[in-house]
Amino acid sequence: MHFPTFSSERSEIRHLPERCAEPLTGSRDHVMIGTISEWLWWDRLWLPGNLTWADLKDEEGLVYARASHLYVTVPYALVFLVVRYVFERLIATPLAASLGVTEKTRYKVEHNAVLEHYFITKSKHPGQADIDGLSKKCSWSSRQVERWFRRRRNQDRPGVLKKFREASWRMVFYLAAFIGGIIALYDKPWFYNLREVWNGYPRQSVLDSQYWYYILEMSFYFSLVLRITFDVKRKDFKEQIIHHWATLTLLAFSWCGNYIRVGTLVMLIHDSSDILLESAKIFNYAKWESTCNGIFVVFAAVFIVTRLIIFPFWIIHCTWVYPPDYYPPFFGYYFFNFMLVILLMLHIFWAYLILRMVKMFLFGSISDAGVLILAFRSTGSSKIGVLIV
Repeated sequence: MHFPTFSSERSEIRHLPERCAEPLTGSRDHVMIGTISEWLWWDRLWLPGNLTWADLKDEEGLVYARASHLYVTVPYALVFLVVRYVFERLIATPLAASLGVTEKTRYKVEHNAVLEHYFITKSKHPGQADIDGLSKKCSWSSRQVERWFRRRRNQDRPGVLKKFREASWRMVFYLAAFIGGIIALYDKPWFYNLREVWNGYPRQSVLDSQYWYYILEMSFYFSLVLRITFDVKRKDFKEQIIHHWATLTLLAFSWCGNYIRVGTLVMLIHDSSDILLESAKIFNYAKWESTCNGIFVVFAAVFIVTRLIIFPFWIIHCTWVYPPDYYPPFFGYYFFNFMLVILLMLHIFWAYLILRMVKMFLFGSISDAGVLILAFRSTGSSKIGVLIV
């Protein structure tokens, strides 16, 4: 295996307290840093009780996961941002034009310093009492003030072309990641027998395919975090932030704790439904309503099966029930399962919105094919359906 060569921070950390005690270099700051580092990498937090970091030293033909391997995700995230910029302009934009995705002409609102200051500093949706007060300050009618705020809000809304490019980029990545995950896992015994996930744990050498699968996924999600304030904001913005950070934390912890086999399975499950979600968005922005609705129904089915059946009853069962057969539970065991449960709670929240929209689609009073689009417009969740608001 040929991973990037970093110094082993674990061996360095174990010597920090002694170095801090030396008269020439000793200081309170060094002692504090050494204490924090020693606690952070305390064996009992990361490994079963009968093992220490010394038991996971690289040997001939065996390479174990180290936190230093993840440093490369920072520059790779920046590379993803550059690649995305090029992709959106050279590929997604011409594709949008070929599918007839065009921007609507938007008129700039008349400049009004009083209303603009209120819009930026206080609220984009003033109440009736505020509207009456603003109308007096501006010598405008209440109706004119309401119209100004409505048009000002529309002016800030992202255009359909921006949404199309964002969805296209994510769809391409999820598709590539899913195919790469299948290639990395199809010949592995733990892909078919989940008990193999824990065979030999934690003395499980990292494979090249696992390394690149992790690095690329983490770099992609880190790039999403860096871009989240510039991407399209929807009603589940806070849930998206929680989702991205929970994903990064879960992946980083699973890497450092050598939960890599189950980590690759979790990534594969999530990528499978995200491909369909972003595909449905693309066709929605292109106004291919029948195609959009069909993909959404498939997406809903795949989401429910993978996130509410396979994830809890196979993956979490594998991480919660099987490990005690191989080693006594420790902090890493409980923390890893806690993070998986947080992810499951988000799945349940999104599944609720999906099922509500499916109910409207199947049993609602509107029977035309556009019912699903109307449902999407009324909710606005970026994770559910092909949302355009």
